[in-house]
Amino acid sequence: MKIDLVDACRIEAAARVHAIAWRASHEAFCSPAFVASHTAERQQAYLQQKMAAGSRFYLLTLSKPAAVVSIAPGSVIEDLYVLPEEQNKGLGTQLLRFAIGQCTARPRLWVLENNKGARRFYQRAGFRPTGRRRSTGRLDEVEFLLL
Repeated sequence: MKIDLVDACRIEAAARVHAIAWRASHEAFCSPAFVASHTAERQQAYLQQKMAAGSRFYLLTLSKPAAVVSIAPGSVIEDLYVLPEEQNKGLGTQLLRFAIGQCTARPRLWVLENNKGARRFYQRAGFRPTGRRRSTGRLDEVEFLLL
């Protein structure tokens, strides 16, 4: 397993992982058209926009790219996605631990309120809800802080 900072050479692979894993994680509660619109090309533009705003993306590679995570300014962990076929193997936990280690302040993150699996995952890792919420326009997100 290798975790590398995403640069121009790795952005296509990171975008592909992000797109596949994002679609799989959102298909249960988003419209099929909205899910399908999250192509690797769209996600590459998203990654480039986030990187230009100061986020650092990391790509976890086994024999092939398998997971991504980003850290936004202020030690906000975002975009932790693992390919569906690589889930439940501990990769998400390893990548989250890595991301926590890259933070310069107490790590925090936002989780969609209806994403019960993500909420359980982050709570098992020591994150707790702060009580803060924000609206994404469709669903609310809940803030979690590492205690």
